[in-house]
Formats: sequence, structure tokens, C-alpha cells
Amino acid sequence: MRIAVNTRLLLPGKLEGIGWFTFETFRRMAGDHPEHEFLYLFDRSYDPAFITSPNIQAVVAGPQARHPILYYAWFEHVVPRLLRKHKADIFVSPDGYLPLNSRVPSLAVFHDLNFEHYPQDIPWAERWYYRHFFPLYAHKATRLATVSQFSRQDIASTYGIPADRIDVVYNGVNEGFRPLGPEEVQSARDRLSGGRPYFIFIGAQHPRKNLVRLFEAFDQVREQGHDVALLITGGRKWWTRPIDEAYRSMRHSSDVIFTGRMVPSGLQEALGAAAALTYVSYFEGFGIPILEAFRCRVPVITSNLTSMPEIAGEAALLVDPFDTASIARAMVRVLNDPDALSELADKGSLRLRDFSWEQTAGLLWNSIRNCQRSGSSF
Repeated sequence: MRIAVNTRLLLPGKLEGIGWFTFETFRRMAGDHPEHEFLYLFDRSYDPAFITSPNIQAVVAGPQARHPILYYAWFEHVVPRLLRKHKADIFVSPDGYLPLNSRVPSLAVFHDLNFEHYPQDIPWAERWYYRHFFPLYAHKATRLATVSQFSRQDIASTYGIPADRIDVVYNGVNEGFRPLGPEEVQSARDRLSGGRPYFIFIGAQHPRKNLVRLFEAFDQVREQGHDVALLITGGRKWWTRPIDEAYRSMRHSSDVIFTGRMVPSGLQEALGAAAALTYVSYFEGFGIPILEAFRCRVPVITSNLTSMPEIAGEAALLVDPFDTASIARAMVRVLNDPDALSELADKGSLRLRDFSWEQTAGLLWNSIRNCQRSGSSF
């Protein structure tokens, strides 16, 4: 079988959620199935480190699909041509985009439908594209996969897709995350926060990540006399005026530290030394940083909405993301109740048994097999 994969989000030095999903899943899948060919479709030059097995072939063809007009050009014109040229048996798209004019069987991975529920959080061009094309992709796909039971039900109800056409393929977690010893923790804090304990936010600085209320909650914690910092990682691509206004109105904005995008080893150390992960989005399809914190035995404060309770189970402090006081109370509890946090860490370690990239690869492989059409040669 020749499996074509949309790998446009495998970006050297810039892997984020879907990029990590693509890399970790397909490197395992290709290694586990040497009898099949994997055709990686890139829209720009790639890092040879992404080609992890001899049965992976890379193909580069522009334009670089980074804007709605170019999304359309690449998926509707370039991808179908490549699928025909290379005689692909199936097209797998880890970011959900599909060529609507191709007859090749397809598996689309939809990670979430945040743009359907909070369209105001997305620039108008992307918003129009997502809300126009993703319903078409959902009905075009031979089969869909998604990363949580929450998202499965959301896709089924929002787009009228039978739930039995949607497979749940949970994310895994990078094994580089680990607990730090006391000296490592203090060394990281000395470097990152002037030696103080800190809360950490991990992810794109997107409106749905709820930075506005996180800033407000942190101010409340500082007003109670707690000498802590707030570490904000990631780039500012989605930084909006409300986020900026919330930051500028903070009484303790000088205690907020922006690290920018961190290399994996730096992020692992920064998370391992944190007092807690504050991951209080109001909409998520999964939430990989929750698992990363579990691996570090770092307490997790996360939302009681969408997929986050499903992923965290009983191993995190759940808060109402629309209630600033709820977030602040959980942050104060982290600082005041170490015994409860030890119990949470133990539960987090147990929770990790349900998630691994090996499991993700196996589940996605089953989805690929489920895409078999009557009379196909899979």
C-alpha cells in the first residue's frame, strides 16, 4: 500500500501540536510497517531528520500553504496531481485538510472544531475558510479520526456525521519530559524567574487559551502576597487586542515572563521546575501539555470544559475557565497544600498509562485500514 501523508506542518524547529502528532505517529507507523510505502507531501524544504525509515519518500511541491488562498491552491491543485502521479492508495491528512476533487480514499484527522464555537477568536479569512471547507472535508473523507471522545461527539453533532465513521485516536506524550531533582528545579528557577517559584503556560497565545483570565487570576494571587512569577511560552502569532489590554492592565505585569518559543529540552526543563501548569483554555480538542506535566509530576490546573476533564481524569485541579476567582483559588491551593499535590502527581502517573505515541500510531493505523473501500487493493 502506498500511503500519502500531508506533512506540511513538519516544520524544522517549529513543531507544534499537529506537527508533533504527525512526526511521532508516522515515524512509528512507518517503522512498524516496512512492507508499505509512505509518501510525505511537503509544501517547502524539509529537515532530513523527518525521514526516519527507508520506506518513507519525501516529495516537495509548492506553493507554501500558509494562507487561505494558498490552502486552496495546494490542496485542490497540487495534492491531487501528486496523488495521481505517485499512484497513492490513500491520503492521510493529520490537519484535516483534503482535496475535494480527488477520488483517492482519504482519512482526515480533525483535532477540534473551536472555529465553529468561537469564530470571533480567529481572523476573518481563516474563519471563513475553516467554516466553509471543514464541513465539506468532513463529508468528503472516507473516514475521520479525532483525538478525544469529546471531539468525536462534537464533530458528529456539528456536521451530522455518523459517530461510527469517526475513530478516537488519543495523542501521546514526548518521553523527554521527566521529574527534576531539587537542584535541577532551583537551577531552572534561577535562570528563568530569578529563583522564584512560577506557574507556566504552554501553547500558542491564542484567545481560546484564556490568557486574559489567567493574567487576572495571577494578579489576584500576587495581591494575596505570594511571591511567584508567571512564565508564558510560545509565539505571539494569535496575540489579540483583548489579550494585550489585559496584560497592560495588570498590577503585576513585571512578574510575567515571556520566553518565546522554546526548544524541546528547554521546555522540558521549564515545565519540570514549575509550581504548576496553568492550562485553563475554554476550548480544547485534547491538551498535550496536561500529559507533559503528568510526566514531570508537576501539578496541573486545567478547565472543566470540553476535552480537558476527559484527558486529566482525577489527576488535576479543574476550574471554571470563565471564572477568574476559580482559577486563582486553584493557584493558591497549589502554593499552600503540598500534600494534596503529591496525591495528584501519583494519579497523573497512573493516568499516563492510557496515553502513548505507540498507542496513537496503532489506533491511526486501524483507521487507515478502516478506510478500505470495496474492491480496493489495501
